[in-house]
Amino acid sequence: MIGWPLPPEERDEDVEHGSPGKGVPREVLRQVRLIELRTRGLVDNVFGGEYQSVFRGQGIEFAEVREYQPGDDVRTIDWNVTARMGEPFVKQYVEERELTLLLVVDLSGSEQFGTRTRFKAELAAEIGAVIALSAATNNDRTGLLIFTDRVEHSVPPKKGRRHVLRLIRDVLAFRPQGRGTDLAGALDYAGRVLPHRAIVFVLSDFHIPPEQDAAFDRTLRVVSRRHDVVAVKISDPRELELPAAGLLRLRDPESGEVRVVDTGNRDVRQRFRATALAREAAMRRRFRRHGVDEIEVATDRPYAPPLLEFFERRARAARR
Repeated sequence: MIGWPLPPEERDEDVEHGSPGKGVPREVLRQVRLIELRTRGLVDNVFGGEYQSVFRGQGIEFAEVREYQPGDDVRTIDWNVTARMGEPFVKQYVEERELTLLLVVDLSGSEQFGTRTRFKAELAAEIGAVIALSAATNNDRTGLLIFTDRVEHSVPPKKGRRHVLRLIRDVLAFRPQGRGTDLAGALDYAGRVLPHRAIVFVLSDFHIPPEQDAAFDRTLRVVSRRHDVVAVKISDPRELELPAAGLLRLRDPESGEVRVVDTGNRDVRQRFRATALAREAAMRRRFRRHGVDEIEVATDRPYAPPLLEFFERRARAARR
């Protein structure tokens, strides 16, 4: 077990009152405010209640004793109190409502890509805001872990709207050192710093190098046994369909490799699509195998319907 690294010293009111934090551009703080305004209605009117109905406490805690009533479970009788009072008393318990969430956010090179209204990293920040603000509304703690080909930044779980705004700011403002992706390393780190069962939302495109495939599978299996892991898969339509635009110079945002691709060739476009679909299908099978829920969002579509469908799916499963 390792502890959370201490975050850099800062004033919480930097986000709360719109004054720039240490080295944080005002434009980033403006984006934080816009995201908060866009997501507040969704949290208050839709996702806050859905969140509470789906994510319940992980145990029970003792509340009080009361007199035994016909029909009470005899296993709850408090024999010490019963002996003192001369009549039976039972223990009452309440569900532990407080939960811990961890947002594991991928800021590798492939996340700095988007051919529609925003980059995938910006979409991750907004979805993370909805999740974290829903948690704050229910008095739960939320933490943050940012990774590329290494763990780059982490913030211990805390409560409150001000803390959530700080997390959104960190995702938008952080400039990672790495460009690659190490999902296995990020999940392993998360599993070691979380002392108790938590809900782990992984926001990523889940594009991993083939040589890391086995390590990621092993780590996902281990972490998902202890924690509730939810995969938020973020994509862009151009990752599935190449435009018929003739010769294009394409650069891999993580490795830096440059290739010239003849997108005017129909066979090239079809092979590209088939490869992308096969990769998505393999990842989907892996999630099912390890009991990991998946939420699919894209830069060209509203993210609210997939999030709502996820909550409804969880609720149906809980009723079975």
